[in-house]
Amino acid sequence: MRTDSVALSTQATDEAREVITSMYGEEYAIDKPRVFKSRAKNAQEAHEAVRPTAIINHPEKIKSALSSDQYKLYRLIWMRTVASQMALARLDATSVDIVTKGADKVYSFRATGQIIRFAGFMKLYIEGTDDEDQQEEVEGMLPALEENEEISCQELCPNQHFTQPPPRYTEASLVKNLEKHGIGRPSTYASIMNTLVTRKYVRLEKRAFYTEDIGIVVSDLLSNHFTKYVDYDFTAKFEEELDAVSRGEKKWKPLLKEYWEPFVALLQQKEKEINKADITTEKTDKICPECKNVTHRC
Repeated sequence: MRTDSVALSTQATDEAREVITSMYGEEYAIDKPRVFKSRAKNAQEAHEAVRPTAIINHPEKIKSALSSDQYKLYRLIWMRTVASQMALARLDATSVDIVTKGADKVYSFRATGQIIRFAGFMKLYIEGTDDEDQQEEVEGMLPALEENEEISCQELCPNQHFTQPPPRYTEASLVKNLEKHGIGRPSTYASIMNTLVTRKYVRLEKRAFYTEDIGIVVSDLLSNHFTKYVDYDFTAKFEEELDAVSRGEKKWKPLLKEYWEPFVALLQQKEKEINKADITTEKTDKICPECKNVTHRC
């Protein structure tokens, strides 16, 4: 099924409510179905959202009939579908002061974070913890504590923290940023990611993208010589116009002519101006092993 929709049918939401009530209790269900709307432009919404055909089929119930990958995918779809119809979680922003007495003085430590007062959908699913074997605590969460409660020190970790650079893009965070700028469509995101890797602009390690040399060269070339065409606004505007063509609101031939003629003219101009050697070589004081030239490296 091809669908970008996030809408669930009444049948699905009613079934989800029954499952939630039977598994977790009435307080975890909601009175009215929660309705979502797609942020994607020109989304394929003729069908429902991707969901289990029968929500009553718990992942463990049908695990024996699925391969390992099928089970992981079904479990993810089932959890997200059911969690979307569960009650909201209630969290308290909290600071905890921990006081302990040493041999000669009193030591005080402070922890800030959130305490879960009512788990809600978090009892079933928390974004970013899709692995069923994952045991890590959710960042920023504190255990429920009472005032003057005595606690035992299980481990003391004297870690030094430094300001970290922004995290590298993952496939998920890159798609999120593309959506933010209105670039690409749900049906094209997979091919965009595939192109980045197959052309070796980037490499994918532990779900994060790392820029390759060829990616840097291509990016610099396009940014310096084809600035208009790699601009966020240009790409987003052109995609909107293509969407208008798909809806029958614009003619495709005049649109492509308007885009193509100045692009070809610029391309022909840059073919004369840009020297390939300037792009593919780097100045250095070492001798190039290929051409024995001391002023550049091939």
